[in-house]
This record gives sequence, structure tokens and C-alpha cells, in this order.
Amino acid sequence: MTKKIAYFLLMAFAPLIINCQSIQENVKGSFNTTFTISKKTTHKINKKQKYTFGYLEVPENRQDSNSQTIKIPVYIFKSRSKSPKKDPIIYTVGGPGETTMPSAQYMEYYKYLDDRDFILIEQRGNYYAKPHLDCPELAKATFRSNLPDFDETEYDVLVAKATKDCRNRLAKKGIDFDGYNTNEIAADINDLVNILEIEKYNLLTISYSTKIAQVLMRDYPKKIRSIVMDSPLPLESNYDEESVKNLLETVDKLLSDCEANEGCNNAFPKIKTRFYNYLKEKTEKPLEVKIDNPNNGKIETFNLTGADLIGVFTIASTEDIVNIPYEINKLLSDDLTLVKEQLSYLFQESNYGSGLGMRLSVWCAEEYPFSSQSIIKTETTKYPEVKGLSSETFEEEICKIWGVQKVSEIEDLAVKSDIPVLLINGEYDNLTPPKWANSMSNNLVNSYHFVFKGWKHTPTTNWGNPCAMILANEFFNNPTEKPNSDCFEQIGSPEFKTE
Repeated sequence: MTKKIAYFLLMAFAPLIINCQSIQENVKGSFNTTFTISKKTTHKINKKQKYTFGYLEVPENRQDSNSQTIKIPVYIFKSRSKSPKKDPIIYTVGGPGETTMPSAQYMEYYKYLDDRDFILIEQRGNYYAKPHLDCPELAKATFRSNLPDFDETEYDVLVAKATKDCRNRLAKKGIDFDGYNTNEIAADINDLVNILEIEKYNLLTISYSTKIAQVLMRDYPKKIRSIVMDSPLPLESNYDEESVKNLLETVDKLLSDCEANEGCNNAFPKIKTRFYNYLKEKTEKPLEVKIDNPNNGKIETFNLTGADLIGVFTIASTEDIVNIPYEINKLLSDDLTLVKEQLSYLFQESNYGSGLGMRLSVWCAEEYPFSSQSIIKTETTKYPEVKGLSSETFEEEICKIWGVQKVSEIEDLAVKSDIPVLLINGEYDNLTPPKWANSMSNNLVNSYHFVFKGWKHTPTTNWGNPCAMILANEFFNNPTEKPNSDCFEQIGSPEFKTE
């Protein structure tokens, strides 16, 4: 049960067509790319917001001169300013596998539009792209494997079959799986910039899409004015080799901060030691938790180890950080309210699987081949608190089934650049820890790094406090100077809940 539950707790009217001749280096032949305006949008947009929506049509695989074409949705939102700056911001989100398009509904909250146009581009293979590499088969398999009556020994067979079924279904549609990677997405953005005749632009990227930014600054740097990387994922990092270590280091920091805080320490003395001992104990002798199955009224029994129970931290958002020591203390006192609440979600079946095929193509071509299987195996058993928690996103057999080609060795090397970059982190981000951005700054000579105290992943999307967005916008307005926002200075250490 450990592997699955821990994972769960953790993820046209008369169209106007613009043509562009796109010639790629080291590629057979050339391709015509187009941008076609469409009246039918992906989402309902506020009537007060001026915008253009359309589809960028590009080759699926630029390495194949006979490649079919695919369509990528794009929104171009007009600035609220009467005299907007000429360099727009291009925005795409993380994942890999997450869709950018839902952000289109909330442009009134994006401060960037006060100064310049704001462009949303979907990553190829994601939900609103055509085609969409969804894998509902894998979603169903994950649901099945999370149920308490599931036989652990059947997990590998179940997931392998689901992966094969998904790949076979998509292959029948003519999908070229090697066309879905970071290099191709970066080329899509470069084509969009050229087709719209943009002279200079800025990039706003978060989490996985910061890899796209790194490829763009390496391969297509001329038109990039500045880049914001929120929660950076370095090209050179080997995510699967250290995700468990990063998780434990982040939990350790948060609980150490609690112990260094007089009020938190008085309320929860020695909480770090007690929590780690508890996780070790439950790894040896799993915690039995009974809950009602909302689908049939039966009482279901889950046996949870430390790898499952550390989800008290992993499920928390930035807003929840102040509650974590309090919730851990409740858990140590046998109050299982939060655990039962999270387990209840396991009974909600989903056939969604959005973007999972795209995620598989990216990961199996760019991350898995550069990771050491021996290190990953050691990481899975190295920490007694979470023994059995795998650091691997997709196992070797799954990537073999998906069958994409390994990318060039350069995709595992750090990028050096003098383009102005703003690096943003949350202090308690275990997915893309601040130490990664610290390392990147050595190669980005015109970079600034801000770490938000008490925050987690992707600070610029924290709608409860828009400070990171304000900071990013200040940087876009003046990328040659370090942003100096009062709101950042006002963010202190978290005030932990004690009662």
C-alpha cells in the first residue's frame, strides 16, 4: 500500500491565418507553421478583457521531414495599459502534463497585464492541445491500486498493462511519441514568437516549465529580454535520485523551525524526534485505519506505514504550513481526522489521466535515462522513517513500454547565460528545493534569487498573497536591477498554530 498511497497524497469564423517558414537546424527539410485565429475558445473569458485566441500549427516531430502537424491553443491578452510596453510575457505552467489554459479565466487577477500583453501557450500533448495525450487507463489503474483490498503483488502487472493499453490506443491515432519533449515545446514557443513578429519577449515559467525556459535561453536566446523561473527545475538535476531526500530535508527544516520557535516548541516539545520515531514505528508495524467506503457503506481497513503518513506534510499547501506541527501532534496523539479525510478521496474514481502520456514521453526521454537505478534503489530503502517510498516517478519497465528515444546528453547539462533571470522559491518546497536555484545562479550571471519564508511550491500562484507575482512584475519592468518590494520584506517566519 505504501507506494500507491504515498503517491496519491503527494500530482471558427473566417479564420485569419498567419504563415511562417520555420527552418530548424540539424533537421531534415523545413516546415510551414501557422497561427489561426478562432472564435471558439477553451474557456469563457471576461467580456471586459481584450484578447485574441487561436491555434499554433506546428510539426509533431521536427526531426522527421514527413511529420504530421499538431495544434496548440494560444491566448494573447491585451494589456490594461493605454500605452503598454512592447515586450509581452509568455506564460506556460508545470507538470509535465499540466494545462495552462484554465488561467485564461482569471486575467483580472494577473498584475502583469497592467504593463504589457500576456500570452498563454499550452504545451503540446496537454489537455487542450490537439492531440491530447491522455491516459485514463493509468488513472483507473492508480485508483484500483489505492483500494485497501488490492493485492500489492499485482501492482507492477496492473500498471504495465495500463501503460501498454494507453500507448496502443494513442499509437492507433498516429501519435509520434518522440515529438513530445522539452526541446519541441521550446521550438513551439520560438515559432510563436517569430510568427507573431515579436521583437523581444519575457518568459514566466513555473516548476517543469522552467526547463523549457532553460532550453529557450540556450537555443533561442536572441529575442528573450528576461525570464522569471518560479520553483526552478535545473536541466542538470536528477530528480528521481533525490526526491525522497529532498522531502525529508524539507520536513526536517520545518520541524526544526518549530522547535526554534518558543511557542511552537512549548506546545509540541521535541516534535521532530517524536514524529520521526513514530514514522519508523509505523513502518515496522503499520497503522491500522478504518473508514467508511462512501460507495457501498462498508468499513474498509488501510494499513499505513511511515511513507504514507508523511503525507501530513506533502498534501499541505502554503496556507496549511502553519498547521503542520499542530496536525502532526494530533497524529501522534492518535487523532486520525486528517488521515481519514485524505483516505476518503481514494474512493473517488477518476478516468481523467489528463496529460499523462505527455508526461511519460518527457520523463522517459529526459529524466529516467540520466538517473542511476542503483541510487534510486538505495534511496527507497535508505531512510527508516519512509522505507519503501520510491523516489522514482516512472519505473524502468514503464519507460521501456513507452519506448521513447533518450534525448541528447546536452539536455542533462547546466545552462550558462547572461540573460536577466529572477529565481523564486518557497522555503519549504520539497519538489524543487531552493538549493537547486542556488546552484543555478552560479551559471546565470545576471540572476537574482528570492526565497519566500514559510511558503511551498510555485509562490507566484499563491492567490492568498500575491507578493511573488508583484515581485515578478517588478522584475519584468526593470530586469537589470534587483526587485525591491516591501511585501517581500514583510513576510516573516510562519506563526505556527498551537491550539
